[in-house]
Amino acid sequence: MPALIPTDHHATVIWLGYVPHRDEAAIETCALDQMTLGWDGYSGDCHSGVTRPSCSRVVSQHPKNTEIRNVRQVSVVSAEELADIAATLGLDAIDPAWLGASVVLSGIPDFSYVPPSSRLQAENGTTLVVDMQNRPCRFPALTIGKARHGQGRGFKEAAEGKRGVTAWVERPGGLTIGDRLRLHIPDQRAWLANGTGWPGRVESASEMVSD
Repeated sequence: MPALIPTDHHATVIWLGYVPHRDEAAIETCALDQMTLGWDGYSGDCHSGVTRPSCSRVVSQHPKNTEIRNVRQVSVVSAEELADIAATLGLDAIDPAWLGASVVLSGIPDFSYVPPSSRLQAENGTTLVVDMQNRPCRFPALTIGKARHGQGRGFKEAAEGKRGVTAWVERPGGLTIGDRLRLHIPDQRAWLANGTGWPGRVESASEMVSD
């Protein structure tokens, strides 16, 4: 039995880009008309690579700068969620280049909450695997602030739960603006802590042990 279910949800690629280098002052993103993805992601992006040094987001699992598998090759965001963030900040629009985004999609509702391990597959077979929801950080706020005279100050709060997902390349290939991607989700119910109750975060290790 297949482990992934093809859904009827599709998204259209409306923007592509890459981050050429890491800058502590701001995020600099270059737009693309098409993107060739290999096993390491997009070769011109500073997030590319089969492995990467661990960062603060996984410090509970790995000491900082430990070499780990790179499941953060690509940053995927939703055009609809960007519009929500822009409205909260009082902006006409959010330029994806301000966020260090790799791919902007339109058409999948509640995009930042698609299940981890879901696949986004283009008609040519190019496939991205969703690792997990991305977390807002201070760098887009700095970039927005420079571009729009301080209006990036509330970005982290405005982008909570709307920052998109990080992903890695399962099947190399190309993406082009206008491509249609289909969402495939894992064939399993949501995990329930203690076997009952709401699916989601375990607050303490003791909650993982059944009585």
